[in-house]
Parts: sequence; structure tokens; C-alpha cells
Amino acid sequence: MKNRKLPRVVILGYPNAGKSTLFNRLLGQKKALVHSLPGMTRDLITGVARIDDREFLLVDTGGFADGRVDPISSQVRAKALQAARSADLLIFLFDSKRPLTGGEEELFLEIKKYGRPLLPVVNKVDTPETEPDLSEYYRLGIKDFIVISAEHKLNLEYLREKIREALPAGPGESRPSEPALAPLKIAIVGRINVGKSSLVNRLCGEDRLLVSEIPGTTRDSVDTLITRNKKTYCLVDTAGIRKFGGTKDSREKAGIIRAQRNIEEADVICLVLDIQEFPTRQDAHIAGLAHKSGKPMLIALNKWDLAEKQRVNPKEVQAHVFSRLNFVDYAPLVFISALTGQRVTKILDLAEEVHRSASRTVETSVLNRFWERFSREHPPKTRDGSTLKVKYIVQKGVRPPTFALFGHSRAPLLPAYEKFLTDAFRREFGFVGTPLRFYLRKS
Repeated sequence: MKNRKLPRVVILGYPNAGKSTLFNRLLGQKKALVHSLPGMTRDLITGVARIDDREFLLVDTGGFADGRVDPISSQVRAKALQAARSADLLIFLFDSKRPLTGGEEELFLEIKKYGRPLLPVVNKVDTPETEPDLSEYYRLGIKDFIVISAEHKLNLEYLREKIREALPAGPGESRPSEPALAPLKIAIVGRINVGKSSLVNRLCGEDRLLVSEIPGTTRDSVDTLITRNKKTYCLVDTAGIRKFGGTKDSREKAGIIRAQRNIEEADVICLVLDIQEFPTRQDAHIAGLAHKSGKPMLIALNKWDLAEKQRVNPKEVQAHVFSRLNFVDYAPLVFISALTGQRVTKILDLAEEVHRSASRTVETSVLNRFWERFSREHPPKTRDGSTLKVKYIVQKGVRPPTFALFGHSRAPLLPAYEKFLTDAFRREFGFVGTPLRFYLRKS
């Protein structure tokens, strides 16, 4: 992503040193998940931070866990070192609560060889009166350490000053950055191992995210910014959502909670299904979360390259999907392959389309001309079966498009009638890929 060529500040260290806590403090928001158990962060978590008049791209990396602890730790380490090599400034975080390990010393000396500006920071010095014993750190060849408590916000202003001083000089740094259009935020959601991270990597054109057959590889949500046709998109790769009973790992549970929150915060939701097994009960659960959020959505049926094209009819597949997920039959469905790249960019086109649709407004006069004709042929029914007299209808909001029906009663509409009315609105006004909301008001 060409993030206005912002300097990159990368936080490195061993597991549980407090990297994600420091990342959140410097960013000014809780973006990276923080957990008491090591290994919460695996992919690179990024965000744009600001100190005074300078902006920079802040990167949180996975901890350098021993391979015996985490079976994919070698991939986590490779990603972190790759980020370090491309950094403009490195922050190496130590944990004052435990002795310096041989592995940390080896890693720190390896990082020094990269020739990047390096700030050694000792974390978890939780009270100003505490004087940590830094003598063991002197064998690393550095005398000046920055002592902080990320958790209790101690000495963070001094750290910010040091970061500001170490940032490379850039053109126009004294000028405030020009406001830019916010990228369209697309949450990539689905159950475990349907190919969400592979899909994001394919859209990026490079392997930015860890991909593994091991369930639960993605634990935190990862924002990835990409640009296509001068438009910027924020792809949010989320942890696979499954029932809490399906996992005993509290870090994975934290990731599931974050993924559910990502649905609420997204502009568009892309539900990924697996052609080899779809739609499952868990797929239906996730689709229900998306529908309940009111956000526009699309469905990507992944691993289409594995389907036997002579024996699989796309129309029949689509009918099968919506026979199980009929409550989201408004969502456009696209057949993709994250492995080969087949039709993956179609996701961005559809995301734009459904977001525009969810933002559409209809003039009150147009609405009521349609309503007069429609209600004459199909009088509205309430749940008790009685006919509802509606005087007029107005649009009250967008994303999702929301309509108020003013009549003699506030009794809820018959569900079958509401579904019929919703489908009629879609056909008449072109609402694609978005839920519609109707509520009654007494006039």
C-alpha cells in the first residue's frame, strides 16, 4: 500500500513483552488484541500514528516464540524480520519482569546488523519508584535504554519524543496532512479455514498474511490497505468465527469476539464460504450476524478451482446456498479462487456496488407514489392478520435503508408480508446487497 510514503516504525520483541499494549498506546486506540498468554499477535498489525506534526505507519509484530511452543512460529518470525528490514525505525521491547534470555540477545544483535535506527525499550516498570536492574542489558552494547510502563502510561511521552527525533526527515513534515477519503472498509468473515487470509493475500498481490492449514492461525483482525483504480480499500482479515465450545484457547476466543465486532464496524461484509462444504450451520450463524448488523454484504464462494465444472452448475449452486441462507438472498454471490485469483477483484467491484446501494435515498414523493400503487394491490397485514391502514411512508436513514410507515397502528407487519414488501422495494428502487428495515409509526 502506498501510504503517502509514511515512515515505518516497527515494534519487535519476545512474546508477552507488551508489544500490542505499546502499539495501542502509541496509536491511541485499542486496535491490537492484548492477551495475558503469549502468541496473541501473529500477523502484522498496522495503523497510522501521529506525534505532533508527524505521521508514521506503526507496525506490531508477532512475538519470536520457540518453535516447540507454536507450530507456525517460524512463519511469524519470518514476517517480523521482513517488517524489520523494511523499517525506518525499530523499537525493541524487553520485559523487565523476567531475565534477558539468550534468544533475545541473539535476536537483538541480529536486528542491529540491519543498520536501522533502533530504540531499546524496557517495559513493565510499573511505578516511578521502581529502579530496574539494567546491568544484564549492557552486554548488548547499548548503554541508554528507555524505561516505560505501556500498561500504566509511564514515561510514554519521553518515548514519543525519542520516536519523533528518530523519524527520518520528510518533505512537508511541518504541514498537516491533507484530508483523504476514508477507504472502504471490507470485513472478510467466515468460519475457520475457508481461505480468508489467502483471499486477502491474493488481492494484495503478495503474501502479507500468514496462511496455514492449522485451524485458528489468524487470531487478531488484520487491516490491509490496498489501492485499485485510484481507490483505496481496507481489507479486514478476521479470525475464523466458531462457537466458543469449539475451542479451548482463550486467545482464539478473544479473536472471535474481535471478529464479531469487526462486523459492526465494517462498511461492507464479505462472507467467505468453502465450495467443499457449504453452507454449514456455522456459515448460517455468521450470515445471521452480518444480516443483523444491517451492513451491506456479498458472498464469495471460495475454492471454485476445485469444483468439477462439467458436473457443477453455478445456478444450482447458488440456489442451494440461498435455500439454506434465504434470509440473506439479497447478497450478490461470486465464485472465486483465492489460489488462482479467479474473479477475486470482482469482490471489490461488488463491495462498491452494495455500499452505494445501501447509501441510496428515495424521495418521499417517489416513495408514496409507489406505495399508493403497491398497497392498493397488496394491502399491508399485521401479525394478527388484520389490515393496516398506512397514510404515508418516508425514508428515515441509510446503511441500512430504513423506512417508517405512518398509519393508525404500530402493530408489527406480518413477517411474510414484510418479506414480500422488501423484495418489491429491491425491484423498484434497485437496493442490491443490503438489508432493508421497516418500522411502523402511529400518526
